[in-house]
Amino acid sequence: MRIVILCSSVYSETGCATAVRMAELGHVPAGALALPTLDRGTLLRKLGQWGVREVARYARAKLIPHPGDGQGQVRNPYLEPVLKHGDGVFRSLREVAAFYGFPVAVCHDQNAPDSIAQLREWSPDLIIFTGGNILRKQLLEVPRLGVLNVHLGLLPEIRGMSSPEWSLLNRVPDGVTIHYMDTGIDTGPVLQRCEFPDVNRCESLTDLRNRLIAFGVAKVAEVVAALDRGTISATPQSDLEEDRQFFVMHEWLQARAAERLTKSRMASGVGSVNG
Repeated sequence: MRIVILCSSVYSETGCATAVRMAELGHVPAGALALPTLDRGTLLRKLGQWGVREVARYARAKLIPHPGDGQGQVRNPYLEPVLKHGDGVFRSLREVAAFYGFPVAVCHDQNAPDSIAQLREWSPDLIIFTGGNILRKQLLEVPRLGVLNVHLGLLPEIRGMSSPEWSLLNRVPDGVTIHYMDTGIDTGPVLQRCEFPDVNRCESLTDLRNRLIAFGVAKVAEVVAALDRGTISATPQSDLEEDRQFFVMHEWLQARAAERLTKSRMASGVGSVNG
């Protein structure tokens, strides 16, 4: 199966980990298409999700390598086992590509004609989206099977942004959904819904998101293997509320979601002295 990875940056840990897992499965990517590291849209999204201090720390870790075993160079510690490489870690998609032998291209818009031409040249059966632009119909029609997305929430209940936090506030189990992308926002056919079993072990919203991302990388690898065997098929989303879509939440609501996570953790006994 020919697979192409779409990334928000060559430094995307999710993109790197996904490429590594595909290669480990025997599906070395036919190519990877990434946005520039300093892409304005990506920076604004990261600033909204992480804040200025965390974005600056991440940039220093990626752009200024440190000697040693790679500790501190992985923002998401739950991806570190996948990214481990020799005495360090893969820090960029180019490093992953050099090791496994596949091309990486950088574009300013994944939907642009030049980008579409590059994707068609790679002739993918499947594209895995790990971040970037809102994808348009012309791109979605390039791969034979479709474009896969790992959504950090259960569909169709939780669509849009800040999915882990909105799941907590709406009392919907946290989890991930592997689905084909279409021209809507998280409205495409679902291949697998997976509730996350370790929510009560999460110490913060950041910890929850990091764990969900790693959980999603593992699950999309399982889905790709099942697609290759022909043992899984997609199901259209039922009871889809076209107007129900969540957006990045206000800090006040984030605080309420964090409180709910803490209460759930304490109630389970994980956060107690004896837990």
